[in-house]
Amino acid sequence: MSAAYPLLPPPDETRRQAALDAYAVVDTVPEQAYDDIVRLAVTLCDVPAAAISLIDHDRQWFKAQIGLDARQTARSEAICERAIQQPDRVLVIEDLQAQTEVPRPAIKIDGDPLRFYAGVPLLSPDGQALGTVCVLDNKPRTLTTAQIEGLEVLARQTQHLLELRRYAMEQRRLLSEREAFAQRLEDARADLQRRNDLLQHSATHDALTGLLNRAALAQLRENPDAMLQLQKAPYTLMLLDVDHFKEVNDRHGHLLGDRALRAVADAVAASIREHDVAVRYGGEEFLILLPETRLAAAVQVAERIRQRIALAPLPFSLTVSIGLAAGEPTRDWSEQVFDRADQALYKAKSTGRNRVVVDDTPLHHA
Repeated sequence: MSAAYPLLPPPDETRRQAALDAYAVVDTVPEQAYDDIVRLAVTLCDVPAAAISLIDHDRQWFKAQIGLDARQTARSEAICERAIQQPDRVLVIEDLQAQTEVPRPAIKIDGDPLRFYAGVPLLSPDGQALGTVCVLDNKPRTLTTAQIEGLEVLARQTQHLLELRRYAMEQRRLLSEREAFAQRLEDARADLQRRNDLLQHSATHDALTGLLNRAALAQLRENPDAMLQLQKAPYTLMLLDVDHFKEVNDRHGHLLGDRALRAVADAVAASIREHDVAVRYGGEEFLILLPETRLAAAVQVAERIRQRIALAPLPFSLTVSIGLAAGEPTRDWSEQVFDRADQALYKAKSTGRNRVVVDDTPLHHA
């Protein structure tokens, strides 16, 4: 409306605007359900124009319309602005020319000025007026009681559509929150699993070499199923000891000593199969279990390890002594096999080191 006839916004305009904003409907694309409402309104009231008008801040915006030459107008010239200030009644203006206190809006119908208006306020559940379902004409007219009641029905259906929209948005929000919460739970579970895996790895692996430690070996020996799987066929146990390791530490320092141990571990890991078991058994002692491996093949593995260590890129020469013993299939861990491998290792060290010995019998010399 023009400045000569100002209409003050309702006292609860902030709440009214918040109620409209909650539907997130302003400036959305046309939708068939709302378009059908205005088509029914045109047919019911036998008028050339109808609209679902929403009063948004300083404008009037049409969610659906027929017969109007604009998608929105200034709020100051909207007759719907007057309608929402009396939300408990239908505003009917049979002839705008006869209502001198009501300015003529700029919108036109079929090129002619607006003459007739009837609007039913659209209300939120808490009674806030959002806009109207209105019918319009470029000539005066009078609606029947049945037409006004029908227009009220269409307004209620529009309110239901808006509530369904808000419900759907709320459900999408809740679904999104549930999905986000489920994702956070899954991320937390995965993080906990990673932490648990790291703890388990730390508990069962030697921090310096990355090989299994004695705790892991103890767990393996206490697991009958695992031992049965490892010892279901002839196997070989290998014990490895770094020669003169104390001298390495004393002469070159512990940092280079640690580097030497990592070189030994790398040589072992590069020489064995994925299902073989390699353990840092003591300070410079290593235990390697080769399932389904007879002595002849195990000797070749031991020699590969010994030669790789001898060629390790260290600023000093490094050698190892290795003792081997064969084990036959058994459900229990054979202490005798360990003792025989230990005796073979002792023999390798006492007969000059840098060699592989099998069951107290020297097979290879440096």
